[in-house]
Amino acid sequence: MKRLRTLALAGVAVAAGAVQALAQDLPVIRLATLEIGTVNWELATIKENRLDEKHGFTLEIQSYADNGATRVALEGDAADVVVADWIWAARQRAAGRDYVVVPYSKAVGGLVVPAGSTAQTLEDLKGARIGIAGGPLDKSWLILRAYATQAYGMDLAGETEQVFGAPPLIFKAGLSGETGGAINFWHFLAKMKAAGMRELISVETASKALGLDPDTPLLGYVLKESFLAAHPELGHALYRASRDAKDLLAHDPAAWEALRDQMNVQTEAQFETLKADFIAGIPADRPVSRDGADAFLVVMAELGGAELVGQATSLPDGLFLDGE
Repeated sequence: MKRLRTLALAGVAVAAGAVQALAQDLPVIRLATLEIGTVNWELATIKENRLDEKHGFTLEIQSYADNGATRVALEGDAADVVVADWIWAARQRAAGRDYVVVPYSKAVGGLVVPAGSTAQTLEDLKGARIGIAGGPLDKSWLILRAYATQAYGMDLAGETEQVFGAPPLIFKAGLSGETGGAINFWHFLAKMKAAGMRELISVETASKALGLDPDTPLLGYVLKESFLAAHPELGHALYRASRDAKDLLAHDPAAWEALRDQMNVQTEAQFETLKADFIAGIPADRPVSRDGADAFLVVMAELGGAELVGQATSLPDGLFLDGE
């Protein structure tokens, strides 16, 4: 019996060693990410469930203190992939860089007001202070400006006072009532709603009213064509691992429990709102609509100009890697 047990344990050790050796033989994707970014929830799900190995690669996560550093890492070949909005990637591609986007998320925010606010539409915010994370070229702000013009003939920038600041500052200003409305990154908005603030209008609603496709993903995994040329299978492998992680997060509550500690939540309401808004931001598992993306880019070019889009006044060919 003792000999059989010894042989069984030896067999387990050999099998474990074989799995480890196989993982070591897989090609590596080095992904540079913001240390506190919400994409880490998906990446952790990929690693925890070995979805990278399932799809034939090893995901190596490199954490950075700011998004700028991740982009420098990509440009300098210190990383193979970063997460960025595709408007930025389109600008880089139009300038000659060989960037390609694998769709990741369509999560966008909106404008929230204090629970006791009487405002029912953007028109009711005339003369109010609006806190905005991301600066004057924030894409949510630009879309809401375009919507206000179309819906109410209102110059939202001219008829309100804007207060620009980092997301945590806008978060605090909104909750304290220092601003009559707030536009923030989606995960900060989720916590603001969990604390009782009310969404006046979502960017999705405004986009639909402007004739834009709200299903167009905004964020993506950005890679270089040169990397894909050297590893033709890895772009689609990353996409499929990402989709598997999304499927788990959309349908398995246990997947979220595994992430709770890194979500920085103080209340159950925050946890549930973050879950719901993340899931709402999962794009459809299909190729990105070129027409939809081009229409979105045209609006960004009209409102943000070259300062936002550079030379990318229309969608560059080959920007999106389809997930098929």
